[in-house]
Amino acid sequence: MVNLKRDNLLIIDYSISYDIITTYIYIKTYTNMASNSRFVRFFLVAILFVFLLIITVTWILLRGSMPKYEGMVNLRELHAPVTIERDSLGSVTITGHNRLDIARAIGYIHAQERFFEMDIMRRQAAGELAEIFGTAALAHDIQARKLRMRKHASAILALLPEAQRQLLDVYREGVNKGINALSIRPYPYLLTRTKPKAWQNEDSLLIILAMFRILNESSIYRELGLSFMWSALPANVYYFLNTSGGSWDAPLVGAAIDSPALPTVDDINIQQLDAHLFKNDYSYEDGIPGSNNFSVSGALTNGPALVANDMHLTLRVPNLWFRTRFIYPSSTGSVNDIIGAGLPGVPVIIIGSNRHIAWSFTNSYGDFADWVRITLDPNDEHRYLGTTGWQSIESSNEIIKVHNAPDKIVKVQETEWGPIIAVDHDDTPLALSWTALQPEAINLDLIELEQVKSADNAVKVAQQAGIPAQNFIVGDYAGNISWTIAGRIPTRSKNYDPQLPADWSDPNTGWTGWLNPADYPLIRNPVSQRLWTANARTVNDPMLNILGDGGYDLGARAKQIRDNLFTREQFTAEDMYTIQLDHRAIFLTRWHHLLESNLKKAKTTPLRLILKESLEDWDGQASIGSVAYRVVRAYRHHVIKTVLGGFAAEIRRTYPDFSLPRLNQAEHTVWKIIKQQPQHLLPPGFKNWDELLLICAEQIAEQLQNQSHGITTRNWGDDNLASIKHPLSQTLPSFIANWLDMPSDPLPGDSNMPRIQSPNFGASQRSIVAPGKEEEGIFDMPGGQSGHPLSPYYGSGHTNWVTENPTPFLPGPAEKILQIVPTS
Repeated sequence: MVNLKRDNLLIIDYSISYDIITTYIYIKTYTNMASNSRFVRFFLVAILFVFLLIITVTWILLRGSMPKYEGMVNLRELHAPVTIERDSLGSVTITGHNRLDIARAIGYIHAQERFFEMDIMRRQAAGELAEIFGTAALAHDIQARKLRMRKHASAILALLPEAQRQLLDVYREGVNKGINALSIRPYPYLLTRTKPKAWQNEDSLLIILAMFRILNESSIYRELGLSFMWSALPANVYYFLNTSGGSWDAPLVGAAIDSPALPTVDDINIQQLDAHLFKNDYSYEDGIPGSNNFSVSGALTNGPALVANDMHLTLRVPNLWFRTRFIYPSSTGSVNDIIGAGLPGVPVIIIGSNRHIAWSFTNSYGDFADWVRITLDPNDEHRYLGTTGWQSIESSNEIIKVHNAPDKIVKVQETEWGPIIAVDHDDTPLALSWTALQPEAINLDLIELEQVKSADNAVKVAQQAGIPAQNFIVGDYAGNISWTIAGRIPTRSKNYDPQLPADWSDPNTGWTGWLNPADYPLIRNPVSQRLWTANARTVNDPMLNILGDGGYDLGARAKQIRDNLFTREQFTAEDMYTIQLDHRAIFLTRWHHLLESNLKKAKTTPLRLILKESLEDWDGQASIGSVAYRVVRAYRHHVIKTVLGGFAAEIRRTYPDFSLPRLNQAEHTVWKIIKQQPQHLLPPGFKNWDELLLICAEQIAEQLQNQSHGITTRNWGDDNLASIKHPLSQTLPSFIANWLDMPSDPLPGDSNMPRIQSPNFGASQRSIVAPGKEEEGIFDMPGGQSGHPLSPYYGSGHTNWVTENPTPFLPGPAEKILQIVPTS
């Protein structure tokens, strides 16, 4: 029904549409029997009127929260007028007289286009989602509150330089002016029957902390599983499973790592394990939050360096990034012109170009968090052994506001190293020491890249930037290219393994400070004139010991990018874009051969014959029309799960509920076993390894055959349909959800190839640019620019991203112009 709230905002219950349909069907039936047709017509007209009224009210409510795209806006705090131009994709060009006015203006724009998304992101970090989504978000908030990130954001704010605090001040003012200028609050708040809260300076820091969680958490919790493995397995077996690389490696420095030797029968004998220890619960999937970035120097372009970047994240509507351009005078009298991708919630362009340099990021997957084993006082559970002796645990209560439910109180316990949020394999409490929880590790130094003019100076800025530690590749107008790590790197004592929980009560154990910038890894203008990273290991020892291993991705993707870069001696932006879109399944080719050869050796059965037929269209690509790719991919996953299940079973002898953590190098482990076929590593129930491989093939064939369309007609595109959705669409009727979500297009690509793609994970942007030649650059982005469904920029550019029709890096001609002027 339609309810009138005290704030005079109409809230619509869309279930009324179903009542209308039911009533309409009843009346249609009644007309065949009723004698009074006038009575029937009256009700039909009334129902139609109500339906049109609902549509009209909905449209009015949506229109009331539309961003202002044209005309003039008065902001008292501005120093001088600011011009905001939007092109056909909604890309925003902001021209102002100083950086503070630019920050205030982008805050205004972010709020009008993306406030709900900004709100969700700050709440994800702070553990405040339940205030909007009720008990459905309570479990998330309870875990997040233990980190007390809002408290940490306040501590970070106090340490920021005055210029950065001032930047956050004016950005906050712009955000709150923007959201308050809307005549009706954004529609997600109408649907959830909540109200937006004013933006605070700390909230922009929570956006950065949210990125820490997105990029680091999988590595952090992976180490809890490694601790169980270390406790239950012989050292040789543990290191065999938890290697940092192998034959697929393509590091920037050094060679591929030789994977460890097979464990001996004295180390482990899987054949002798009881059947009840085997569970089919290992969810083996490829793909981790990460990215590709690569560059070629001016020697290979006959001009400036070329820098390519595609950041892989969960895809959503609207997109995480915001196409942005800033133009303002520099202190030397020239003009700063920065183009790239901004992140709503912070007044900074994250990746892009400033006409002198172009920069890019990928997640480094070094190890920047440690678990600390806490020794409690046996006589007082509120005390623990710290570096100076017995200390009191700092306890506090966090109050979680829950929409339409009572508040939830969460008890938080903190130590000198961090909050206690987990337990080890032996139930010892664990505190988390993490760069995100160190106030000096977060800042807005990234803004300095806007005015840097050389790759060398960009490296200096990046190394001290307060962001999650990233692979940073930069190129400049003179043709120079460099790689380093952006973000703060902790230094450690050398008397413990950072991948495993350790006791830090000895003052000589643990973190010892921050790595000096002079000691950061750095590659400048390599002899090959090429740089590449893809979340895999980039360096060897001794630098690998400093960065650590936070769960490096398999090197297959990096290797394919590297090999592509060495196929040419001259490059254009289009050549780099082709590499980004490369979905050749080079990595999976040996698995196709393995499956095909095992089927040839086996006796023919109806199911095996169907399986052979499904492999006939193999073209070595993760193309949407390929039946064979889907089959080979599923076969590989099933074999890996089956083989690793034997090691998990061994651990369950000690820990019955154990499940394997993500083992990104499992490909090296399993392939070595398959090739050498040791009997003692064969799971029970199989006579030999050939039988295991054949039975795995039959099991996957039966599974795929039972799916719609069967095994020989269902292709990869049927499995890899885009599922890029608005955060609220799953709670709405399908006809509304379909309007908010992007189309379910079949998408080529997969993991372990440059074109990373799953239904809701992949390239959140693709950019290629040479500084000084931005007009020749490329920028693609799924999900659109605006968060408002009536905006002409809702979903803008998404079709180009799907169809591989690149859009220009530079914004196009202005389609709409908004003037923001100081109040007289």
